[in-house]
Amino acid sequence: MKKLLVAAGCVGTFLVGALSSAPGYAQNYPNKPVRMLVGFAAGGPTDVIARVMAQDMSIPMGQSVIVENRVGANAIIATEAVAHAAPDGYTLLFSSLSLLVNALLPNTKAKYDPFKDFAPVSNAALLPMVVVTAPSSSFNSMKDLAALAKTRENSVSYGTSGIGGSSHLAGAWLENMTGTKMINVPFKGNGPALAEVMSGRVSFMFYPIVGIADQMAARKLKVIAVGTATPDPDFPDIPTMAQAGFPELVATAPWVGVLAPAGTSPAIVSRLSGEMRKSLAKADIKSRMKGLGAVVVGDTPEEFAAFLRKDHERWARVIKASGVTAEE
Repeated sequence: MKKLLVAAGCVGTFLVGALSSAPGYAQNYPNKPVRMLVGFAAGGPTDVIARVMAQDMSIPMGQSVIVENRVGANAIIATEAVAHAAPDGYTLLFSSLSLLVNALLPNTKAKYDPFKDFAPVSNAALLPMVVVTAPSSSFNSMKDLAALAKTRENSVSYGTSGIGGSSHLAGAWLENMTGTKMINVPFKGNGPALAEVMSGRVSFMFYPIVGIADQMAARKLKVIAVGTATPDPDFPDIPTMAQAGFPELVATAPWVGVLAPAGTSPAIVSRLSGEMRKSLAKADIKSRMKGLGAVVVGDTPEEFAAFLRKDHERWARVIKASGVTAEE
């Protein structure tokens, strides 16, 4: 009898999976609210962009897309929750490069595979970073900064939002490129790190572009390079990374995008990707994204999957070369 019950349970699980992949099931999708998990606190760039997307997608989908913050462990908690969720399209992950980095770091506590456990939907946007320092700092360019770090080893410091975050990896990459040794000063978030850079107690940092033009206008910060592929109109006199002699650092821009659990019906993934791309193509959404310092992407599941592979390879090289490990 026990064996019969186990067998029946296995058959039931199989049927649920088969039905969720069937064309008819996908045609009725969604017939209830969709949850979009974010691994970071409300109010941050990832959360804000997720809410812009969720609100706009709710209308054409005919169901609410609800953003749910599952904060903790550099987004590992939210990521694992989606990795183990039913592949029915009702639990999604609005993620960032932490998806890849958490799995790459030595001593990681992440228990997921970024490629086997997820179905890419679409890369929503990139968040270019700028290199900022205090107005009183002695360097005015990336080359000045590199020269200072070479002549005074371990005297130049850079602030970060935490171990393994985008600002940390960008700083580590700069060290690798210039053959220098700098001091990583981790904080609990970008805000506290930026305050220390403004004060001059920390030499510089890579920071998301949003809001920085106002800080520069108020003479609270000096910007020495902009991480965009082309000159940014908000920073007309500031060189891009390429113009500053570091074109590779454009790739430090964190991405934010949507993934579903592996095994989600291709029809559902296609529907979600299509709605995201339609939303991102709207003039008002583009305007809101620009105001957040984001560069809209909006690609297909296949394009996003290829991007993730390249991003994974890039950060694997940086992490190996720099010796970055997960926080204990």
